[in-house]
Amino acid sequence: MKLFSKSYGSGNTDLIIIHGLFGMSDNWSTIAKKLAANFKVHLVDLRNHGRSPHSDVFNYDVLSGDIVEYIYDHNIRKPILLGHSLGGKVAMKLAFSYPEILYKQVIVDISPRVYSIDFHKDLLSKIIKVNLDNYEKRSDIEEILSNDIPDLRIRSFVLKNLYRDINKKFAWRFNIEILIQQISNIKDAGFLNGQCDIETLFIKGENSNYINKEDEFLIQKHFSNLRIETINGAGHWVHAENPDDFYTQVFKFCSN
Repeated sequence: MKLFSKSYGSGNTDLIIIHGLFGMSDNWSTIAKKLAANFKVHLVDLRNHGRSPHSDVFNYDVLSGDIVEYIYDHNIRKPILLGHSLGGKVAMKLAFSYPEILYKQVIVDISPRVYSIDFHKDLLSKIIKVNLDNYEKRSDIEEILSNDIPDLRIRSFVLKNLYRDINKKFAWRFNIEILIQQISNIKDAGFLNGQCDIETLFIKGENSNYINKEDEFLIQKHFSNLRIETINGAGHWVHAENPDDFYTQVFKFCSN
């Protein structure tokens, strides 16, 4: 699948950034532009997300395969992958399947284990019951969603996916029907097969529970060349909650 992408900078090293579930490349524009002073930064939209095509298949095989296709299509040699949350698992899957094509990887606030998807299923069920055809103003959709999604941060994150299609009708950028059907596929951690020797930086948020002490033991078991760094004062959206420290850690790792 040909993914939608944007690129910044013209450095000798390619850095591909992969967003998380319900996210898109736009969420990473600020950090990408900063990193572009030293790297050629690629922002991609995963299938069924952002401006990339929709598909009836959604699992780590096809998600990582799309990134491999992107690498070959753009004649990229030995890129660094940076993946957040779902994107981090996509990067890990690719690293275990095609280690020879990567240089380094940065995994942001996710571990190679099975996670509950109950929260995400519940969120999708709340979003899909809103009939967008009934609304002419964005503010009205936000108001109706506020009843079921009272957390402003999460609601704002979801609403970044709301847009008007070619008929000027409201629509969601993510493929909500397929995500609801196949979201259980992202629980998978079956790509853990032996050890990954690629130099890897795991970044976790101090206030996040996505990487705990048990996860660190699991990471050390399957990654032989790694560092784990904690970003103070940040939760799961590390790059947004403490962007300066996040940039510093990423730049230092990618530059060495």
